[in-house]
Amino acid sequence: MRDGDIHGDIVIVGAGAAGLSLAYRLCAQPWDAPSPQVTLVDAPPGPLRPPERTWCYWEPPGGEFDEVLTASWERLRVRGPDGETVQGQPAGLRYKMLRSGDFEAFVARRTGRCPGFRQVAAAVHTVTDAPGGAEVRGTGPAGEPVVLRARWAFDSRPPRPLPPARTTLLQHFRGWFIRTPLPRFDPAVADLMDFRTPQPPRGLSFGYVLPSGPCEALVEYTEFSPAVLDDTGYDRALTHYARQVLGLDRFEVTAVEQGVIPMTDARFPRRTGAAVFRIGTAGGATRPSTGYTFATVQRQSRAAAEAWRRGRPPVPPRPHRPRARAMDAVLLRALAAGRVDGAAFFTGLFRQVPMERLLRFLDGRTRAAEDFAIGLRTPVPAMLRTVAELPWLRRHTPAPVEAV
Repeated sequence: MRDGDIHGDIVIVGAGAAGLSLAYRLCAQPWDAPSPQVTLVDAPPGPLRPPERTWCYWEPPGGEFDEVLTASWERLRVRGPDGETVQGQPAGLRYKMLRSGDFEAFVARRTGRCPGFRQVAAAVHTVTDAPGGAEVRGTGPAGEPVVLRARWAFDSRPPRPLPPARTTLLQHFRGWFIRTPLPRFDPAVADLMDFRTPQPPRGLSFGYVLPSGPCEALVEYTEFSPAVLDDTGYDRALTHYARQVLGLDRFEVTAVEQGVIPMTDARFPRRTGAAVFRIGTAGGATRPSTGYTFATVQRQSRAAAEAWRRGRPPVPPRPHRPRARAMDAVLLRALAAGRVDGAAFFTGLFRQVPMERLLRFLDGRTRAAEDFAIGLRTPVPAMLRTVAELPWLRRHTPAPVEAV
């Protein structure tokens, strides 16, 4: 594209969950006027483009993406370090698993019918304000300069570095897509957290099992801790979990996924210029206490698209309520300081709180009275000590987080 190309109404940088969702919402609006001119900028094939990922979330059955789900479950299970099993069937909710490739194809079918939509491959360097709107500068697949200008720009690239925070842990994981010769999984139940794993000195670890059939499942090892593992560490942990904990003597690994998600009480700006917004993890959509992002991304993108349709500045809404962010900050600090046993903490919550209410809490949808009641089910002295400590802690810029 020539330097200075004007490209309409909206430029979206990044074709991950946030960028794809916003493109989908903009092209799905019931337009009474000509459709918006939307450009989605994706990284060229190569190291900047992430491999296929899995996104999970909970919502009622009959959701708009149900046709492309890999699997979903009505029953959920948590296992304590001693093997204690807590199982529930949250009323009106299903836990859903969606592969990024399937979601991308779904969105492409929608955007392909939107006459004002186009997709551009470029490694983006800057997203800034410009006269009359925003400007995106990058480099195309052949090394050519790419300059796009629009009324608004949405940037979903992970911030480098992360904003200053009092506490930052990393949720890092590796998962194996496993196939067994004989039925070994219950496809009706998803294991959200299995704490029968060796626990790190700071933080927590757990297994995660999402069966898509009696002989197939995504089996993950996850840690919340200050630093990632190396390849040997992840493979050792997964081998132990699959063979010693799950008792899988024979299996084939058909695919691998891994990642790292910052869990931080940093304040992520939703707006970085008069015409530039942040969305997704870059805009604070990741829930600090759990790492879940996809459902919040849907709320962000739906609200931004609706604001655009009504002729208002499409500012993404606050991803999480102040009360939820405050409670997450306390939990993160208590985990990082070693004041609470993470495995016992989460097992106890699932044991004592109805699962439907706890899932609404983790999604930031509970009322203040419900939050208070859930808080009483936590180690109150340790949490109160942390509440008293937080105002005195300085925020600092965390070390750079590199994908594993």
